[in-house]
Amino acid sequence: MEIQLRHTPSFGVARLLLAGNEPVTVQGGALMAYSAAMTVDANTNGGVLAGLKRSVLSGESFFVSTVTAPPQGGWADVVGTLPGDIIALPITAGRDQFITRGSWVANSYGVSTETKWAGARNLIGGEGGFGLRAFGEGQALVSVYGALDVMDLGPGEQVIIDTGHVVSYDMGMSVELRQSSSSLWRTVKSGEGFVFLFTGPGRVLLQSRNPRDLNAYITSHSANS
Repeated sequence: MEIQLRHTPSFGVARLLLAGNEPVTVQGGALMAYSAAMTVDANTNGGVLAGLKRSVLSGESFFVSTVTAPPQGGWADVVGTLPGDIIALPITAGRDQFITRGSWVANSYGVSTETKWAGARNLIGGEGGFGLRAFGEGQALVSVYGALDVMDLGPGEQVIIDTGHVVSYDMGMSVELRQSSSSLWRTVKSGEGFVFLFTGPGRVLLQSRNPRDLNAYITSHSANS
């Protein structure tokens, strides 16, 4: 699978160029357009239980689409839900990637995803304790809200990131959830919530906007309308 990106960083679209008979797995609702001879099959990608876990726990769709190219090859365009960038995330054996809730768009043949519990403390952070673990060999497509930022940490190097801005990270990294203020009252009052302390080596992908804040903005204005 080859990937061509366009309309980035504001409204990213990824064109997936597939060889003959090559399949790709796509998040439900992420398929924008595809060449006429492609075959599209909706399935639960692992059975009903897997579909329920993916939709209820990790915030993804119950059904996913398997898009398969004809013998002569073809293409499919995929997009994220919120306005922003889209990136191809390399997946290699032994270096699993954690993809946070709502960020996964698609993955190539050879890459698998499963609902992953990120740890009990992560649930306190309000971003949900579950996401997706991507593993195998190939590429995964992830979307971000706003612009994409990449942080590569060296051995022992540390960074603190608000939980709502984290998109993906190397699961070999040390990750610790912390309260962002010295007291719970100041945390609640400031609205900053919780942060992740990452310790390298490894890579963290961030988004410049926070979907949680968007949801709070919409909710508050809807209540006042």
